Amino acid sequence: MWMWLSCSSFFQQFFHCYCPVRFGRKADPNGDYIRRYLPVLRHFPTRYIHEPWIAPLSIQRAAKCIIGHDYSLPIVNHGQCSKTNIERMKQVYQQLKKYRDNVQAGLLWV
Repeated sequence: MWMWLSCSSFFQQFFHCYCPVRFGRKADPNGDYIRRYLPVLRHFPTRYIHEPWIAPLSIQRAAKCIIGHDYSLPIVNHGQCSKTNIERMKQVYQQLKKYRDNVQAGLLWV
């Protein structure tokens, strides 16, 4: 499923990229999955369960989980990285299209 959601395999529409926060809120609005498999986050209020790094320090303390200490900060900025990756996927698809066109034209042997 994650390969499909990343739009990097089995999918021709590379220009669409799912936001992990919005997708999580839609697929698991109460955060049950997160609470089960990331028990360090289980005490966060539902409002912050999908984005614990935006919770005020008082909420983090109450949840007994300080973001950046007990649980990592986000590794990347999804908004920036998704745009970069979409552009990279576009370039790869264009290169593959040229390759496929050359194979079909008989210019390359597979």
